Amino acid sequence: MKKWIIFTIVGVLALGTFVFCANNLSKEERLCFYKQTLFFNEQLNLLEGKEVVEFYNYTDNILNEVYLHLYANAFREGAAAKVVSLANTEKACPNGKSYGDIEIESVSSNNEYLSYEVGGVDQNILIIDIGQELYPQDTFTFEIGFSVQLANINHRLGYGENTINLCNYYPILCVYENGAFVTDLYDSNGDPFYSKVANYEVSITYSNNLTLASSGKQSLVQDDDKIIATIKANKVRDFAMVLSNKFNCKTDNYKGIDIYYYYYTDTKAEQSFEVIKQVLAMNEKYGAYPYGTLTVCEANFVHGGMEYPNLVLIADNLGDFDTYVNVIVHELCHQWWYGVVGNNQYAYGFLDEGLTDFNTALFYDAYPAYNHSSKEIFNNATKSYCNFAKVYGDVVPDFSTAMVRPLNDFATENEYVYLSYVKGMLMFASLKDMLGESKMNKCLKYFYECYKFKEATPTDLIEAFSKASGKNLESYFNSWFNGEVVLGEF
Repeated sequence: MKKWIIFTIVGVLALGTFVFCANNLSKEERLCFYKQTLFFNEQLNLLEGKEVVEFYNYTDNILNEVYLHLYANAFREGAAAKVVSLANTEKACPNGKSYGDIEIESVSSNNEYLSYEVGGVDQNILIIDIGQELYPQDTFTFEIGFSVQLANINHRLGYGENTINLCNYYPILCVYENGAFVTDLYDSNGDPFYSKVANYEVSITYSNNLTLASSGKQSLVQDDDKIIATIKANKVRDFAMVLSNKFNCKTDNYKGIDIYYYYYTDTKAEQSFEVIKQVLAMNEKYGAYPYGTLTVCEANFVHGGMEYPNLVLIADNLGDFDTYVNVIVHELCHQWWYGVVGNNQYAYGFLDEGLTDFNTALFYDAYPAYNHSSKEIFNNATKSYCNFAKVYGDVVPDFSTAMVRPLNDFATENEYVYLSYVKGMLMFASLKDMLGESKMNKCLKYFYECYKFKEATPTDLIEAFSKASGKNLESYFNSWFNGEVVLGEF
């Protein structure tokens, strides 16, 4: 990628300018820390900056290297892992195919340059030789200089007609488990992300004709024709931002939570804002929303919506208000199932998507004025799934209905959606019928408490629900996971 400009980063970002006070924290409480200083050039659609990472070795192993995802390189020309399916390419790229990437310019620690490699199948992994043995519970701080060229694409990362989406833009630590860093590729199916909660402090400079929606709590300073936003977000799974020169904003406070709604096409903004409060109220029975801010924003986006901690994107082309409401509810329920209770979305996409769709259906029971019910939704979903499985099975003889599969194992987006969203939702609906509403709520509350700010696996789901319900649910869940359940006959 060509470098067209040179800029001076506001302020001095040295490794010694901050101290992450971790000495008095337990192993479970200590988190990695990201500090970013960024500059966005609106004319070039170029994001430049530096990221200081304090990596806390939460593993049980001595480490010599640290791995980070470079999700932005999935937007490169010639990338093996496509960011959108062929069916969605025109919708994502209405002005024709466009490409972007991330360039790593330097890696250093204590003013000493470190050896690093941009590797992986798709230049998707940054591997840093830390030059020492890092023992468990020790920390290592390093700085990455990088720049991101945005593609003209309606996606998580890119610029469109109305918004500039800055999501999954930065080098983010790979999760270490089972003796290795998890380095899965980007995939057009689902949300190909997996990360642990961390603390963030982000400073971004941008043109004053733009408005910023983001994760975390913002503090803004005007500097001539620029705005410098400093944002803090603690105990979040990742960090995201959206810029636009078209945003209107509604704001209010709900039980100590500052709510922001950024929109530009929504003609029913008051009602949409009310939906946000209703979701917060409904999900309190599982566990309190643990952050001080919650932001919902319209955006150019190829799919219906996208969840990030404290921030959700709602596509600006959904068509009707019923669909718009449903997407708001779904993405906000993700604040509980993915944001707080995490999971490997690449390996177990059904875990957060199925549970979130189930939670979304229950919203309509809590608020019947929307003229839908969970019973209606579950019945329609069962019929839809059965029709899909029959037709798809006729075309694909070896079609598997197993749910525990990585994203790249699904041949099409439809297959992924039906097995992760629809079948996942019906698995929880069937369990609710079996246990009853009170016990099901107890299970969800216990699952939330057990895995708040952690990452749950299907085994963890089984154990938590079995303990909370007082029933051995291993066979129940595994029959769904493995594809043994035939819908319409359970």
